[in-house]
Amino acid sequence: MLCRLFALLIVLQLSTGVTGRADELLRFEASRKQLGTDVQIILYAATREQAEAAFLAGFERIDQLEAVLSDYDPDSEASRLGQLSPMKRPVPVSADLWRALRVSSFVSQRTGGAFDVTVGPLSRLWRRARRQGELPAEERLSAALKAVGYRHLRFDQRHQSVRLSRPGMKLDFGGIGKGMAADVALAEIVKKGIRSALVDCGGDMSMADAPPGSAGWRIGVAGLDSEKAESVIELSHVGVATSGDAYQYVEIGGVRYSHIVNPHTGIGLTTRSSVTVIATDGTLADALASAVSVLGPRRGIKLARHWHGVEAQVVSLEGEKPVLFVAPGFRGAAAIKQTKQ
Repeated sequence: MLCRLFALLIVLQLSTGVTGRADELLRFEASRKQLGTDVQIILYAATREQAEAAFLAGFERIDQLEAVLSDYDPDSEASRLGQLSPMKRPVPVSADLWRALRVSSFVSQRTGGAFDVTVGPLSRLWRRARRQGELPAEERLSAALKAVGYRHLRFDQRHQSVRLSRPGMKLDFGGIGKGMAADVALAEIVKKGIRSALVDCGGDMSMADAPPGSAGWRIGVAGLDSEKAESVIELSHVGVATSGDAYQYVEIGGVRYSHIVNPHTGIGLTTRSSVTVIATDGTLADALASAVSVLGPRRGIKLARHWHGVEAQVVSLEGEKPVLFVAPGFRGAAAIKQTKQ
């Protein structure tokens, strides 16, 4: 699964339950390499045994989802589905793949294709471009573009089946998979009786109740390059994701191309930006962070402004100067203003 830049930093909080009383909750954290990144889980539990059971459930659920969505694994369900394109009839898919595709299709429709899970053929071309240090050949780019388009996905709701109607279609969940992984892991943790927890899949986060005695999980938002938080926001019961190109890019002929590819043009983005989105869950936040990156700051903020339950900010480099764009109501706006003064 494609590992995207993250510019979100957890500002760790001290546990409020350190005296060992039976009615107090203790803070636990664990991390593991998954999804091509560092996955971290922070939770508050009554006992170490409860915490360990929750960690195990969360990490195992992410492994299950990765086996479905990974486009790096040729044996994943998503990869095997792509190998069948074009299909004469729909193919039944798992509940995880079905949900990922349905949410992806919905976001694609709402964003005019700025987010597109069928971008796989282009993603592969640009991975090679970053390795080789050269732009994709025009004929390869043209062929890949013909295989891209969310409208070429066909759904059979009754049988939970999907058809890829164009030759060479390949799925890439790099713009939504980590947010979805955070969501499903959090759901498993909550099933273990944990109420206060946060799952961070390389910067794409999903969170339940705030830490005991706190207004929310304190999340630091960095700028274009820095890992130092420029603002801090407190969140709970939401998903949050950041998309940008501080580390994943290639410079060719003096032009900097992001790993984020515009599905319409097939070209890696050349305007530098860092996009932060808060949404009802990690899945939606992840997908919209990708879409806003492609749309650009003005169109992206306009999209967020008209999407109920979504908040967004964009730091975009215009000339040599970083410019901040914030959708009205973004809860970090006051902190950002205060930090800038």
